[in-house]
This record gives sequence, structure tokens and C-alpha cells, in this order.
Amino acid sequence: MSTDVRPIARALLSVSDKTGLVAFAQTLAARGVELVSTGGTRRALADAGLKVLDVSDLTGFPEMMDGRVKTLHPAVHGGILAIRDNAEHQAAMTAHGIGPIDLVVVNLYPFEATVARGAGYDECVENIDIGGPAMIRAAAKNHADVAVVVDPSGYETVLAELGAQGGTTLATRRKLAQLAYARTATYDAAITRWFAEVEQDTTPRTRIFDGTLAEALRYGENPHQSAAFYRGGAARPGVATARQLQGKALSYNNLNDTDAAYEAVAEFDPAHGPAVVIVKHANPCGVAQGATLVEAYARALACDPTSAFGGIVALNRTLDAEAARAIVEIFTEVIVAPDATEEAAAIVGAKKNLRLLVTGALPDPRAAGTLVKSLAGGLLVQSRDNAVVDDMALTVVTKRAPSPKELADLAFAFRVAKHVKSNAIVYAKDLATVGIGAGQMSRVDSARIAALKAQEAATAAGLDETLTRGSVVASDAFFPFADGLLTAIAAGATAVIQPGGSIRDQDVIAAADEAGIAMVFTGVRHFRH
Repeated sequence: MSTDVRPIARALLSVSDKTGLVAFAQTLAARGVELVSTGGTRRALADAGLKVLDVSDLTGFPEMMDGRVKTLHPAVHGGILAIRDNAEHQAAMTAHGIGPIDLVVVNLYPFEATVARGAGYDECVENIDIGGPAMIRAAAKNHADVAVVVDPSGYETVLAELGAQGGTTLATRRKLAQLAYARTATYDAAITRWFAEVEQDTTPRTRIFDGTLAEALRYGENPHQSAAFYRGGAARPGVATARQLQGKALSYNNLNDTDAAYEAVAEFDPAHGPAVVIVKHANPCGVAQGATLVEAYARALACDPTSAFGGIVALNRTLDAEAARAIVEIFTEVIVAPDATEEAAAIVGAKKNLRLLVTGALPDPRAAGTLVKSLAGGLLVQSRDNAVVDDMALTVVTKRAPSPKELADLAFAFRVAKHVKSNAIVYAKDLATVGIGAGQMSRVDSARIAALKAQEAATAAGLDETLTRGSVVASDAFFPFADGLLTAIAAGATAVIQPGGSIRDQDVIAAADEAGIAMVFTGVRHFRH
């Protein structure tokens, strides 16, 4: 046996997740390992016919205070923390009748699951584990001699080494220790996050962010950058819940763009009809509603067919065969939808590199949440932009009010503008985008670029008139001067939706009145950086 291999003579098992527990314990027992356990874990092992000591047999004390006190005792922690080749430690163990514990198998009270199902305050507090984290941390600290397993995925690793080596290697114990500290860290993060929410503290003194590795990525935004995708935080349908039905591995940019597309399409309630969003470089380049998904896709594609090449397509309903046939006609990186029919999946499957993701549901655009952005030496944290135009009190500020048709298009355009990088200008007509200007330093330039893209799309479609003629226009923030509005009017817009709030609002309103167009204020800004 290698000098860094440690045999397992005694194992302490105390788990809330009993997946694979009995089979694991049976294999340990068959190899002569003495089993020590607590509460429900001990009963499960005993019911399976295994000989198992109760922790109280070691400590001389019964479980007490509703199980709050059972493992917090020198007979337990001394057996875990004792350094095996330290003579003083060995003498203390002998003097006090403490036996070594070579393997600690503990997973924690299900605090996160308890919170997630909406349990009351007292029940959540009772599901804060104390003894479990203490044993895990003790075993991880003494990983030179002790192995620690914090979830069923570690069982196979321990059994494989036990079979091959007669014990665990130092390399494995180090890895298990890292996983153990990661688990206690994420556990404490969940608890502190819950307390902050209970106290309605949006700016706690210390913030802890945690995540579980979903996938190591080939690289980041560029090949010289490393990257990985982690799941964490509040559950939200999207890339974190998605099942990839087919296609090659997703890249960092694919994941980022798919998230942007799916969050945008979620603004369109499927009860109000099919909607499709096409995203390129995190910006929508075409958005539309239609009587069917294939119609919505065709109308979204018509907004900017050049940019749509190599883009992400998000749908607010189950992908059907007709829409799938249309989408695969051009090169597309990812299709994401709540679900897909078998026929649609088979059609997409003919394109071996095209990724198809199904998420199970749409995210709620009104749901609260937290967004995090890294800065040099720090983090910017803010609540999610969950303002929805349907909930806004629109104020008509011009002499002419928008017609019902214009009003519907204005609401549509403002939904889209929320998901376009600032400065954002969106022209829309008949519930479809016809021109999008994104990410410009000048709002005037965004208006011009959007109109130019609309003209290019019209030319590509063989139309004599630009697509912005007779459209409405949305701005994510107020017009600081009338020049941006005048650019939209020149492009053919007949109605405008914007937040308002500029010191020159009256100049902008006057320009709209002079042109005879309608304008409404939302009072809500949608900056997106």
C-alpha cells in the first residue's frame, strides 16, 4: 500500500439524501468497515440488515433537543480530527477512549429545497444544519487522514479506490475536501441570502454568490480566454434548465446570446399568440408575432436577414415541424423553445451542428431577480429589470393620440427595446420589427442605423418603399434633443413611445406636434449596458 493511502476501518454516515446509501454501505460493510450512523440514516441501514452503531454508542449521550445535538462531541470530532501519526493526538485518543473515523459521509439538511417550496420561517430555520457542516469541515481539514463525501456522486470514487488500493489516496482526499468546502460554502451562501430576503435587505454588507459547474467550455468570448458555465441563484427557466436535444457543444457566446434571446421572447405571452426573436451578438435583429410560429419567424427574419445568418432563434411556444423547416433553411447556431415536437426535433436533427434546446417553460418577465456584473476589484449588483410595458400607465403627451393599431405596435416596440443595447431605437409595424439600432453612443445614430437597416431589408425584399414608412418607433430612454425624433419622423414613423423625463421634453413634444405624430411617455427607462 502506498504511504499516502489511508485504509477505512470506520465510517460515519449521516445523510438526508439517501440515494444509493444502502448499496454503498453494504459494500463498505463487506470490506470489514464498521458503520456508525444517526437517526433516519441508521434506521435505513438497520432495516437493510446492516450492523450499524448509533452515534450515541460512541458519545454516551442520546440525541437530544429534537436532534439538534447528537454529533457535537469529542468522541466524534476527536475521531475525525486526530492526526494519525501525531503521538500526542494518539495518546489523547487512547486516554479518552476515542476511536478514529476514517470516512465521513454527510449531506446536509435540505435547507435550499425547504426555502424553494415556500416553507415558513420556523421550518426554514429548523433546516439549517449545524452538526453536518461541522463534521464535513473537520474531515476536510484532516484530509491527510480522512476522506469526506458530501453527496452520492462521491460513492463510486471511494469504492473504486477502496477496491483497487485498499483505501483512499491523498489526491482523492484533497479533491473530496475541496468539494466538501464548496458544499458548506454554498450552503451558508443560501442561508445568508435567505436571511437578507427575509429582512428585505437589498444591500447586505457581504454578498456571497455560488454556483455549480454545469459545463467547462472550450474558451470564453475569445479563444485565449478560459470559461465555464455554472448554475446558481434562483431557479429560472432558460439556459440553466435547458435540455440540449441535439447539436454540438454550446460556446460561451452561444450561451450568452441564447439567454438574451430567450429573455426577450419571454416578454411575449404565448396566450397572445406565437412570437419569435432572432438574436445576434446579444441584440435582437428581428422580432415578430404572427398567427403561427412559421409566420412569426418569417416576419422576424425579414427585419434583417443579413444579421440573422448565424444567429439564435427563440420561440415562445413549442417548436413545430413547419417552423423547424423554415428555420433550418439558413445557417442558425441555436434554436431555443419551451419544447419541440418529435417531428420538429427530427428536422433539426438533420443539421448535425445546429443546437436545439428545450427549457420546459418560459421565464416570468415580471419575476424579481439579481443581476451581477464584474468590475476590476468588485461586483456591480442590481435587481432584474422586471418592468413590463403592459403594467405601465402610458401618457399621451401630443395633440394627436395614437390609434389602437399604433398603440399595439408601440407596446410591441417598447417590449423589444427593453432587450436592445443602449442607445436603443426600434421601429415596428404590424407587430414586427422593421428596423433596430443598437448600442450607439448617440441616440441619433441609433435612429439612423435602424432606418438604414430597414431600407436595406426592403431592398433585399424587392420593395419600393422603406419598411419604416408608416411604422412606430420606441426609444429605451428619453430623447435629449428633438434631433433623434426628427430622424425617426424622416424615416416615416407615425407614433413614438419613450420614457420622457428630459429637460427638453417640451421641445421634443413640439416637434412631434408639428409633424402631426402621436407620442406617449411610459415613465420607465430600459437602459441595457
